[in-house]
Amino acid sequence: MAVPAAILAAKAAVLTASSERGRTVVLSVVAALLTPFLLIVTMLLCTLSGTADHNISAVQLSFHGGYLSSKVPAEYRMYIENMQDIFGKLDGVLSEINGMIESGEIDPYRVKAIFYALFFGEDQPRMDEEDYRAFADCFVTYEEREDEEGETYTVAVPIQSLNTVYENLASELNREIFLEDKTNAQRIYTLAKYGVSVPGGNGLPPGQAMGDGSFSALMAEATRYIGYLYVWGGSSPATSFDCSGYICWVYTQSGVYHLSRTTAQGIFDQCAVVSREEAKPGDLVFFTGTYASSGAVSHVGIYVGDSKMLHCGSPIGYANLNSSYWSSHLYAFGRLAAIPE
Repeated sequence: MAVPAAILAAKAAVLTASSERGRTVVLSVVAALLTPFLLIVTMLLCTLSGTADHNISAVQLSFHGGYLSSKVPAEYRMYIENMQDIFGKLDGVLSEINGMIESGEIDPYRVKAIFYALFFGEDQPRMDEEDYRAFADCFVTYEEREDEEGETYTVAVPIQSLNTVYENLASELNREIFLEDKTNAQRIYTLAKYGVSVPGGNGLPPGQAMGDGSFSALMAEATRYIGYLYVWGGSSPATSFDCSGYICWVYTQSGVYHLSRTTAQGIFDQCAVVSREEAKPGDLVFFTGTYASSGAVSHVGIYVGDSKMLHCGSPIGYANLNSSYWSSHLYAFGRLAAIPE
């Protein structure tokens, strides 16, 4: 089998090096020669499918552009360039739709993250402008309204429920969308929108940290406030808490995961979705429709195992997820997961 010339040259140089300084120089040359090969191997080993763990550079390049090295394999380069081209077309469509929205907007990162999860690394679907519009239309509904002069006009209304969005996409694309697709879409969304470091994130997955004392630390902090009353907008013991304020405080103060103050929806947006069967103590459990919130997610609690959660109700305490109320509003389980590299 033929051995690459660069490797033979590096090997010969090492054998002929006669001094410590010479060996140092040669080893530096070897590292420089081998680095491109190692990078290529690493990229090839990263699964090209949009339903696998995603290479950070591929996501960043697809969403934000940047330099594509000539060392990148041609097929891999093609996938990234195709995605960049498609994202440009989606941006145009989304700009049109957002111009029809009177309140809020479609998050372009969400739309593109889902597209990436479904299609990156696969044979790209043959799509024209109408197809891209149809894809984006799965994220809105349309209503006819009247202006002050009685003239009718069309308004786009963003769909708040991701479940409804995925149902629309499954119907439009005539394909089943699996939990793995949704989980990867959430990871891609977090990576593309917030970067490698999740806002406030330290990369530690609480639900997988049972062996290092993290869950004990989390619960030691969380149980300190049992009995505190619910206070809308509260985010500290001095004010008491609302549901998201409680979660942000407890995860941050326990040292398990630094969560900047945000809403229940904002916390969900930083999580990877996990199934109920996969959920572990220390994961989060999200609910919808518990009040008229602006996002799909309206409440959040800490999953403690055995179908129970600790959350900021009124007062803070434990609740059974199998109760009729909580089971009817259950939205998803989530994990503040490390971004895959």
